[in-house]
Amino acid sequence: MLSRAPMGVLAPEVTVEVNLSGGHPGFSIVGLPEAAVRESRDRVRAALINARFEFPQRHITVSLAPADLPKEGSRFDLAIALGILIASNQLPRQSLEQFECYGELGLSGRLRAVPGLLPALIQTGHSGRRAIVPAANAQDAALMSDIPIFPVEHLLELCAGLRGQVALKAALAPMDRHIGTMPELGEVRGQAQARRALEIAAAGQHNLLMIGPPGTGKTMLATRLPGILPPISRDETLEVASIASLAGLDLGSVLHTRPFRAPHHSASAVALVGGGSVPRPGEVSLAHHGVLFLDELPEFERRVLEVLREPMESGRILISRAARQAEFPARFQLIAAMNPCPCGYAGDPGGRCRCGPDQVTRYRARVSGPLLDRIDLHVDVPRVPAEMLRQASVAESSDTVRARVIKARDRQLARQDCSNSRLDGSRLTRFCGLGESSLRMLDRAVEQLGLSARAHQRILRVARTIADLAESEAVSDDHLVEAIGYRKLDRR
Repeated sequence: MLSRAPMGVLAPEVTVEVNLSGGHPGFSIVGLPEAAVRESRDRVRAALINARFEFPQRHITVSLAPADLPKEGSRFDLAIALGILIASNQLPRQSLEQFECYGELGLSGRLRAVPGLLPALIQTGHSGRRAIVPAANAQDAALMSDIPIFPVEHLLELCAGLRGQVALKAALAPMDRHIGTMPELGEVRGQAQARRALEIAAAGQHNLLMIGPPGTGKTMLATRLPGILPPISRDETLEVASIASLAGLDLGSVLHTRPFRAPHHSASAVALVGGGSVPRPGEVSLAHHGVLFLDELPEFERRVLEVLREPMESGRILISRAARQAEFPARFQLIAAMNPCPCGYAGDPGGRCRCGPDQVTRYRARVSGPLLDRIDLHVDVPRVPAEMLRQASVAESSDTVRARVIKARDRQLARQDCSNSRLDGSRLTRFCGLGESSLRMLDRAVEQLGLSARAHQRILRVARTIADLAESEAVSDDHLVEAIGYRKLDRR
């Protein structure tokens, strides 16, 4: 019998072997089983007896191979029970050769749901096999419409199907769900520069930091970003759903929209990047292929923010524990917001700020230079005049902006097979080439602002995105000037 162990999004294959031998009746499981796996002996015995199967009065040895891979959870119950039935000639061996089996057995023989099953089903699809899962996992099964997956309610129902007495029904493809109304970008009054930066961030998948007093629309702008991003693809949906499955979240909410995660500033490092004795995904992985919004950025603990640096560069997070390692994808787009000072009103025309220069410096120093270096766009979000708030909105709608974003993203994929934010090495030089005047301008900016090599590259990527939005093959001086203008915190 075949099954798979839970290990992040990898789900390595496990072979369940059953041997019946003479001697005193007993039941042992070998192969690094943890508590829930060892307890399957009692669940399987009760399920087989209550389902009117013959439980062999012999010594039963169950081997979960490979032996050095830790096995946890109750997902192996069904494979163990079927292995015993095959070993005792109560089921034909050939009926399960192309199946992988998952499911926790109730004492009556009913199958219960298995948490975090979708990564295993994805690997099942890659192997070309079929799968048997509990009916309670039908939502996971329905996402894998390209492989035969059979949800069943009870062990008796499954055995009848394997004997050919009834027909097992494959899971149906998920019905198209109605996508709820996304927050409308056209509702934002004023903030032309911030709206422009948001569009650039969406088009090139760039990170964005908004700085401004309380109540100027920073959170409002951030929540509008998913509505102007390109549609999520099927492959991306499966990756996002796999992580949501591991975290125990409802899969229905990730079928058609990109993730938007907004953890509170009191979140710990483990909550942000994942962890625990049994590694679980954190917010950076739950935001994979979507948006991670950090409001009140300096209010997060500095050591918590520093753990973002690696996944922002690599797009993944590796969690190591004494007994195991787990790797989770974390290709997210960071959108952050912060006040300009502790009271929030530095630079306000009304003169409300009473913070001294040292207070402002200490406040901004809570966000380290290396983290700011990884944020492509820094934009001010000033207070909007009252008369503008009263006026009817004449701003472009989300659909209008999204059309431009999709067109710019398509240009990037056709040219380099990735978004501009992921350009590096020779591809950066090739696709972000500058003329002589632009090169001199960029050199002056790097010298005057003291920019790092990383910031230099990020300016080039942003300039390339601005050129794509303008449908320009070359990066001009105007595109570069605008890109340099978004490095505001490098000038402070």
